[in-house]
Amino acid sequence: MTACGGKMAKATAWEVTDEFWKRVEPLIPLRQRAADQTYSRKTGGGRKPKDPRLVFEGIVYVLRTGCQWKALPAERYGSASAIHARFLEWEKAGVFEALWKLGLAEYDEFEGIAWRWQSIDGAMMKAPLAQQSVGPNPTDRGKKWEQTPFAGGRSWRPVVARRDRSKPA
Repeated sequence: MTACGGKMAKATAWEVTDEFWKRVEPLIPLRQRAADQTYSRKTGGGRKPKDPRLVFEGIVYVLRTGCQWKALPAERYGSASAIHARFLEWEKAGVFEALWKLGLAEYDEFEGIAWRWQSIDGAMMKAPLAQQSVGPNPTDRGKKWEQTPFAGGRSWRPVVARRDRSKPA
């Protein structure tokens, strides 16, 4: 129950619920300093690392809303470049692939996936015959090489290539 005296508020699409975070947290790699590396700063110098849950929520915000990384609300998530750097770090560590596999396994238990009937197909190239079926690009309609000459007007080039202006025509 909430303080408003009613039902619990529904989480927005990018908010990470406690239940979901319990499943995600074990997948997040711990950040550790390399023992064999020398650092120019003292231990504990600089900013404290961001809370992994807040970072994950920022990543989910970008993925759910489709906004650019730099458009992350700084007042909630802080530096967008720090969130993006952590996203790349976690992606390299396989966090999102592991999360996808867990979600797939959970859905298979809950609903069941007909694995025998699954297939995927795709192509990442231009359609070779698209120009013939679609026609010319509408943004090219104002280009000089496609314009027809004005009816009754002067030709593109003057008849006389060069005229001496000091003498009468």
